[in-house]
Amino acid sequence: MAETADRVDLGGSLRALRRRADLSQRELADLAGVPQATLARIESGRSGDVRFRTIERLVRAAGGRVAIGIPGAQASDHSCDRASDLAGEDRVPEVVPVPRVPHDGLRDEAGRRYPAHLDAWEVHGPRDWPGAWWAGWWNLPPQHWPRRLPAAAYELSRERRDRRRWGERIRREVTVRRVTDDGLPGTCRRFVAELPDGRLLGELRAHERNPRLLYGDLIDAGEREIVLDGVLVAGPYRLLGIGRRLVEALTVEMEQAGIRVAHAVADFGGVDLLLACGYRIDGRGHYAMRLDRSWLDPALLSGPAPA
Repeated sequence: MAETADRVDLGGSLRALRRRADLSQRELADLAGVPQATLARIESGRSGDVRFRTIERLVRAAGGRVAIGIPGAQASDHSCDRASDLAGEDRVPEVVPVPRVPHDGLRDEAGRRYPAHLDAWEVHGPRDWPGAWWAGWWNLPPQHWPRRLPAAAYELSRERRDRRRWGERIRREVTVRRVTDDGLPGTCRRFVAELPDGRLLGELRAHERNPRLLYGDLIDAGEREIVLDGVLVAGPYRLLGIGRRLVEALTVEMEQAGIRVAHAVADFGGVDLLLACGYRIDGRGHYAMRLDRSWLDPALLSGPAPA
């Protein structure tokens, strides 16, 4: 736990630490051996001078540490070396502030904060509230809703919270780039989505074609088109928006290259992905084709009969 302001927001820091550790007030109080009422008063700002040992026990139980320093002060090289020698380390570790609880500004109907360790969000419509499954399935108008929508919703399941936070971290860390050093011709495009450690999460491939080969002289000689060969995202990382970012990267590349039209053949979830990225169903009889050699007559695979 660290603050750079003149006054430490103790309650906010403890709430942030509880969120990071995914602990309720009762769970943290039990781990630290502190009464829950004491923790509640500290977090609400209603507690006066709190004993240092109480704060230290709460912070350590939440997985943090208490650091004391002089913000903005620059020590001399000699003093830094001396401090490192005393600490038995090569250098003094940097103190990183804990990110604030993102929903700390939300309040329920009684004016209370939502539990810091949960994920809470504002409800603007049925899509924002998991309890409104009926509105999503039956498209009920508001006058027929069986329940009034709450001001906010939150996730109680720790498993789904972990999955949600993991997905948010992946979205923040993943980057999309065009690969230009893999020996592909200049008319081909390859984009990859990867994490900072180089782990490949998704890939898009596309190639240019000359529309005059299809339409003859009806098309301007300078016209170019892109054919989307495929978009692939690793199974655990689907539904995180990675495929959409890959398609959007290709769209930006088309804009920069002056290419106006792109074509694609898609099925199942790929249709929804491309529709979300601005594509439309052409309606001219495109089909996704597949061959499996097990379907063929073995006689066909043996080659032509000798003359």
